[in-house]
Amino acid sequence: MKLTYCGHSCVLIEASGRKLIIDPFLTGNPKAALAAADVHVDYVLLTHGHNDHVGDAFEIAKRCDAVVVAPFELATYAGWQGCRSHPMHIGGSHKFDFGTVKLTLAFHGSGFQPGDEQTFVYMGMPSGMLISAEGRTIYHAGDTALFGDMKIIGERNAIDLAFLPIGDNFTMGPEDALTAAEWLRAKRVVPIHYNTFPLIEQDGKAFAERLKSAGIEGLPLAPGESIEL
Repeated sequence: MKLTYCGHSCVLIEASGRKLIIDPFLTGNPKAALAAADVHVDYVLLTHGHNDHVGDAFEIAKRCDAVVVAPFELATYAGWQGCRSHPMHIGGSHKFDFGTVKLTLAFHGSGFQPGDEQTFVYMGMPSGMLISAEGRTIYHAGDTALFGDMKIIGERNAIDLAFLPIGDNFTMGPEDALTAAEWLRAKRVVPIHYNTFPLIEQDGKAFAERLKSAGIEGLPLAPGESIEL
């Protein structure tokens, strides 16, 4: 399994002969490691409906004939935009041809702003995602605050790698993300959702050092950098 951090909360996963991209906010993202036009995937996974996560999802999905996997309301909206979609919801899991996806809780919002309209479209509950493939389990927390049920997620799943937001202001900051990593019992943690804009600037290397002191491997990947599990 190969995982590439593409900036902000976007992750590209290559597993079981398939390619998946999570939250492909690329156009308009100053930290994006690739252009939307260069993305070729089989699945587009969306944790919630905020524009900095939906990003280029619909354009990518239609061009690649990829399946959008997302919470029900967001997946339905993607279908209305001409995408193939697979709706899910919190607590549910589904086996795809690459492996299994299960949606978890996330404490955040999920409103999509179409174009320049001064309105939001309700996109249901936000989610995190447990992705199991090739004998590995990846946890992408999406945008979330720290919450107690992360302990249960850690108890019930052997998480090989967790993508956790550390930007603060809109999500967990480094302190809460450290607690989340401990509760999740993650073997490795990649910080996400930080340094894209001034309001969420954080020191990823300092966070990794704090993880190390807790016995967890921290991997502050630069946009475009990959790891293999």
